[in-house]
This record gives sequence, C-alpha cells and structure tokens, in this order.
Amino acid sequence: MTKHDGFSSDEAVAAVVAPPPTGLHFSPFPPPTKAAARDFKKLAAVHVDIAAPMAGSWFESMKDSSPRRAADAEHGDWMVTSPLHLLLLVLVFSGEVDRFGTQYFSSSGLVSMCVQEKHPSALKWFEVALGAAKGKQIVMFLDYDGTLSPIVEDPDRAVMSEEMRDAVRRLAEHFPTAIVSGRCRDKVFNFVKLTELYYAGSHGMDIEGPAKQQSKHVKANAEEAVVQYQAGSEFLPIIEEVYHTLTAKMESIPGAMVENNKYCLSVHFRCVQEEEWNDVEEEVRSVLKEYPDLKLTHGRKVLEIRPSIKWDKGKALEFLLQSLGYAGRSDVFPIYIGDDRTDEDAFKVLRSIGQGIGILVTKFPKETAASYSLRDPAEVKEFLCKMAKANKGDGAAEKMMT
Repeated sequence: MTKHDGFSSDEAVAAVVAPPPTGLHFSPFPPPTKAAARDFKKLAAVHVDIAAPMAGSWFESMKDSSPRRAADAEHGDWMVTSPLHLLLLVLVFSGEVDRFGTQYFSSSGLVSMCVQEKHPSALKWFEVALGAAKGKQIVMFLDYDGTLSPIVEDPDRAVMSEEMRDAVRRLAEHFPTAIVSGRCRDKVFNFVKLTELYYAGSHGMDIEGPAKQQSKHVKANAEEAVVQYQAGSEFLPIIEEVYHTLTAKMESIPGAMVENNKYCLSVHFRCVQEEEWNDVEEEVRSVLKEYPDLKLTHGRKVLEIRPSIKWDKGKALEFLLQSLGYAGRSDVFPIYIGDDRTDEDAFKVLRSIGQGIGILVTKFPKETAASYSLRDPAEVKEFLCKMAKANKGDGAAEKMMT
C-alpha cells in the first residue's frame, strides 16, 4: 500500500514566527502594540471599570442586545471571556465604534476581534498553525452542518455547494479525510457523495471507510478489512421507539421537528418561537424519564438524544487513527474542524494526545478546546483549498497569504 505524502518541510511556507514545539498545538499569538494598549486603557477608564462586577441590568441589557443574541443565538452560550471582549462591547454600545473602529477593527470587525484575540484565524496564521505538521502525515476530520454546509432551517436542505465538494475531493487526494457528523451515516454520505472518504455518522457511533483498494491512505500495519464500526447497536429498538413518541409529542409545537439519525435522535427547534423553546425541552425530558439509558445534550438549536455509552466524536477520531495505522505514532498530525458543542470532544482528544490542532467554526467568542478558528463554511473552503495547494509545493500558499 502506498504511503501518502506528508506535509513536507520543503513544500511548507516558512512560518512568520517560530513554530511551536512538537506535541504542542497552541501557537503564539502576537500581543497588541504598546500604543494600542495605552489607547485601550484610556478608553476603558472613561467608559467602564473593568474590574467591577459584571452584573445588574446594564450588563444584562447589553447581553440581550449582543450580536449573539440579536443575530445568531444558536452559536452557544454568550459570555465575556476577557476585559478586551468587554471593552469591545462597550465600544459598540457607547457609539465609540465610529471613532475607534476604523483605526483598529476595520479589517475584521469588533466581534471578529473578540474571536481572534482568543482563537487566532487558521487562515491568517496558516503557516504558524501548520508549523508542527512539517514532515508529518496530516489526517483531516470535518464536521458537516455549519462546517461544510451552512446552517439552514430545514435540516434536509443542508446541501453543500459544488465548490465545497470539489475542495473536499482535492483535499482527500492529499490527506486521509473523514466526515464526522451527528447525522446518520447514510444521510451525510448522500450530502457529500464522495466515496473516497471515511464517514462517522450519529456522532461517531456508525463508522465506515472506503474499500481498501479505493484508499491509498491506509498504512501497511492497519487492519486489512474495510474500516467499519457500530457503537450501541443494542439501543436501536429503543431509539426507534423514542423517535415515534417524540414525533407525536412535537406535533403540538409548531416548527419542532424530530430527526432520526439511526443511533441517535435530533430534536430541532430552529423554527420554533423562542417563547416555546423551554416547552420543547420539557417535552423531551418528560419522555426520557422512561429511558434512563439515553442521555440528552444540546447543540445549535437542537437537542441530541444518544445512548449513555462512552462514545463520541473524540472516540471516533481515535478509532479512525487506529484503523488507519497511526495510533501512537509521533509522525501524524490530525486536524479537526467543527462548529458544534459535540465537536469539543474531538478537540479535547487532540489536546490530550498533544498532537494536531482543533479549529472551531464560529463568528463569536466561545469557550472551546480548539486552538484556532474559522468564521464560516466559506472560510473552511478557503482553508481546505489552501491545504491542498500548499501540499503541491507550487507556491500557491504564498500567493494566497495577504
């Protein structure tokens, strides 16, 4: 079996700053200039005492009117994670954005600055992010919804663009690539339609890879059989039973929808009126009281129901690395890109093994175990194209960096 090319040191662009030591996936991020820091301090002194408790009606009203609340509530818990984040919000609500925005934030926006301060852009810091990958075999793991396709009101219409499909196809020519999704495996395959990929559906509980003759990425010491794994098959009758019960319950809540993902269920409330969101969760919890072997987790305007087993997207990542023959090796560099809370399990695995990087897809600051960020599927596509072109050694990466 032919070993796939790694990300060679000759083909990689020289990093702007020294790459992180092997085993560490958090890269250094340059601090603001001294002049900018002085201006921030002056502005903070005028507008707010950052050390004061962030409670009360003023803070709550700012929270309720925040970009997350007003435009994109499904992105997760809203939080101020540093004095700079709070200061940027003060700029928005005080009107100082017009005076200071052009000088400091015109290129990426105030909210983007909050994200970048905590999670540097994987595009802007491409060479740094991949500095530790030089000479190693990169393995790609990609979430689907919100990463390869936009989040839409109807889950059945979350189709990926042809441009994104082409980007994933070209990526898979260079690196072993897996789709890790909460959707059932058959459904996500019908969206992606690329037979050369590995698919882990139902949050990693249903895994299948291409036939070995179709994949040039499997190492010689990997298992000979087709990569395949199903976790929690014994729960399938229960999942089916709960699906029918919840479907009947949700008929009384306009906009609610139950999706059967075979090994798990997704209760979507994106189209439900906000005042009825609690009703959705109460109905779900009332049903699950009768099924102690199932657990409830939260996603982006979706409630996920899964078997209470020790298996998640992080376990799926570990299984696929082992199946590919890369478990325990120091010459492998996994990259996981995802936008949902369930992707945090994979980010944490990368942290624990001290290899690779996690990239969170988000426009808003979040608590995450990922190292870098991308704003949306459009930036994901650009990053994937950049990965493929950089591995060709044709100088495309240098040309794309501006």
